[in-house]
Amino acid sequence: MGIGSAPPRSVGLLGGSFNPAHAGHRHVSLEALKRLKLDQIWWLVAEQNPLKPVKGMTALPRRLKSARDFADHPRIRVFDLETKLGTRYTRDTVKALTALFPKTRFVWLMGADNLAQIRHWRRWPDIFKTLPVAVLARPAYCRRALAELAAQRFANRRVPAGKAGGLKYMAPPAWTFLWARLDPSSASDLRAAPKTKPARRKLKAKTKRSVRKAKPARRSARKPRR
Repeated sequence: MGIGSAPPRSVGLLGGSFNPAHAGHRHVSLEALKRLKLDQIWWLVAEQNPLKPVKGMTALPRRLKSARDFADHPRIRVFDLETKLGTRYTRDTVKALTALFPKTRFVWLMGADNLAQIRHWRRWPDIFKTLPVAVLARPAYCRRALAELAAQRFANRRVPAGKAGGLKYMAPPAWTFLWARLDPSSASDLRAAPKTKPARRKLKAKTKRSVRKAKPARRSARKPRR
């Protein structure tokens, strides 16, 4: 699968269509590397998200190449593991990976936007019961995400943000919510951007610079503005 015979000891898994990859993906990944104390982040580029329409989905090879170009970090790796594993749903993918690499400590990563609608995912509680989960703040979704079914069902298994560095060692279900500088980038905005190559290159460069120049996030939990 192109991973190598000796995968890292701890890996954050960030799944999605990456249609296209954007600054929000990179921002979440860099925050996770730092605050969860992970060795690597794996971007799992799905061939087709079951909750998204086929129309408008760029071909997988192009999305893989774009994601690799955009990640631009030695500890962020990009794979099409679901295609190689023959899985379609996240719960099946994480179960397959934990079985294949029993010595690797995996953490599932998601933005608050995904936590807000995870109840629509196939057998979503299995994800929380298979590996630790880290949720990172995303604009306009934080309050709704924390009030949703998943956060409420596993409320007594939530790990304080200050202890997130040890999340990878905790037996699931264990999850944390990390407040951080909010990045507004979204794939839908990028798809709606001007289609000319110069315009897209300019937008891509701008969003990437915004991540690189960002100040380190405070480690203490922050409450959303009221």
